Amino acid sequence: MSKLSIIIPTLNEQACIVATLQPLQSLRVAGHEIILVDGDSQDDTRKLAAPFVDTLLITKRGRAYQMNFGAHFAHHDILVFLHADTQLPNMADRLILQGLIQKRRLWGRFNVRLSGRGFLLWVIAWLMNWRSCLTGIATGDQAIFVYKTVFQQVNGFPEQPLMEDIVLSKRLKNCSSPLCLTAKVITSSRRWEKYGILRTIFLMWYLRVAYRLGKSPQLLKKYYDE
Repeated sequence: MSKLSIIIPTLNEQACIVATLQPLQSLRVAGHEIILVDGDSQDDTRKLAAPFVDTLLITKRGRAYQMNFGAHFAHHDILVFLHADTQLPNMADRLILQGLIQKRRLWGRFNVRLSGRGFLLWVIAWLMNWRSCLTGIATGDQAIFVYKTVFQQVNGFPEQPLMEDIVLSKRLKNCSSPLCLTAKVITSSRRWEKYGILRTIFLMWYLRVAYRLGKSPQLLKKYYDE
């Protein structure tokens, strides 16, 4: 049976990386691999992560570049791209492997739930999942998974600082529609809580609209980081 290569890009994630990696140890026991690709963190990310991963790589910063770099070293048939602040659901391997075979899909993603409490955060996650199912576009927060051969066929993530997940999804849609798993990954709501929910909603929609209108990812990244 196929196995998973779980690729996690990191940059100064000491606060959350252990909480992400610990639940994945049962997958390692089952024969799947965890590849952590660090963008030269200046904190203890690598030290904390080392006991919990099969491969630890250090490369230049840039999430898309880091994920492509990790994919190059993956040994297994299916790649799972997992953000450092996101936790997979129970039996994620079974859900992915059985779902891809039964639905005859080549890639997919999970539904997402934000970690914080509050009705607005629930609504935001619901809208993210609904929009993704409707459009076939996945976000990185939803833990995109794909057959390695298909990922290579579409030339992986575009090496741009923002919206790399949208471009990859569009490329993959030319190969098959996505498998939309209703099981939920839990992703951190830290950005929403830090900058304010309404302000973050406005920013996210602005970035998407501006990108569709042709604004460069390099320019939009400056707004995202402010």
